[in-house]
Amino acid sequence: MATSFTRLTRALPRSIHAPRKALSRGLTGLDASKLQVTPTTTPSDIPSPETLVFGHQFSDHMAAVEWTADEGWQTPRILPYQNLSLDPASSVLHYAFECFEGMKAYVGTKKELRLFRPDRNMKRFNDSCSRLCLPTFDGKNLTEIIGRLVKIDKRFVPEQRGYSLYLRPTMISTQRTLGVGPPGSALLFVIACPVGPYYKSGFKAVSLEASTSDVRAWPGGVGDRKLGSNYAPSVKPSVEAAGRGFSQVLWLFGEEAYITEVGTMNLFFVFQSKETKEKEIVTPPLDGTILPGVTRDSILQLARTRFPDHKISERKFTMHEVKAAAEEGRLLEAFGAGTAVIVSPIKSISWKGETIDVPLQSGKEAGPVAEAMYRMITDIQYGDVEHEWGWKIPE
Repeated sequence: MATSFTRLTRALPRSIHAPRKALSRGLTGLDASKLQVTPTTTPSDIPSPETLVFGHQFSDHMAAVEWTADEGWQTPRILPYQNLSLDPASSVLHYAFECFEGMKAYVGTKKELRLFRPDRNMKRFNDSCSRLCLPTFDGKNLTEIIGRLVKIDKRFVPEQRGYSLYLRPTMISTQRTLGVGPPGSALLFVIACPVGPYYKSGFKAVSLEASTSDVRAWPGGVGDRKLGSNYAPSVKPSVEAAGRGFSQVLWLFGEEAYITEVGTMNLFFVFQSKETKEKEIVTPPLDGTILPGVTRDSILQLARTRFPDHKISERKFTMHEVKAAAEEGRLLEAFGAGTAVIVSPIKSISWKGETIDVPLQSGKEAGPVAEAMYRMITDIQYGDVEHEWGWKIPE
């Protein structure tokens, strides 16, 4: 739609150091009970499942709420999906005051609407906002607003297994200034798009290129926050790797070639100990360079139950260890993990001109751990298994 947020572009504070009152001094918190809804008058057609492309088609409505340093959070609203109108001097456009989340809504086995571990998304969203001096909020209230948005646009939530409504909560600074400082105004909004399964015909293992020149994150940086500024710089190396026939970039760090992440996902390897023969599921630790993925945390917890004979580790390890394990037949499996894909099996890694082959199950495109984790997580997401992580949207 061509409509713009006329009210959201009213005159906003211009001081780059606008006052920040504490809640106890009267600053208003985010309050879902004040939600106002304006239904669309021009509902769009529902896209057919086979035409869905990630992030291309959007639902009829969006949620939006403004914040100012003088007043706090304003009235939250659900209104027709529409364009934003920003002053050219808005600091989000110049200094990347922007962060976001990625989560999904599902139609459960009893036709109920569901979310998966929204409390984890809210915590990470608040952590990202805080890192940028953007306002924080009450996660339960935002989850309630998101639930209302999903209910209003429930016809956009595909009912087929493997399909979902992708949700993108986002916060930007709307401060009108070229000065660098804490934003005096911000906009929190949520948009939604129906999406299909990442693998429409089953798993498809991917080939990686381990980067020896580009770095995704570094100690003391913001690699553990979901900021837009973390993603744009990764596109060029990814495009170059794709031109060489690889699906994703494996991000390394330091002369030691520490394993960090793959593409925009967390990363898991399965090794067998040379000394004890014990199997180990390992992922890099949350040392400030790794995004604390919701799927990552879910896999770590579920694996302790599903694979009690495996050691579950969060530790540093290098490409040298991966290569040695492969050469000795102790590299058993590798896969990425994230909201969009859940798990992404890996079949090979190119590093310094050599190819490291990663085993897959015979006749399959995934290893046993990746396959089991995918099944366990999707069973919870769609309500096949009752679990505390499955959050039902109230009727």
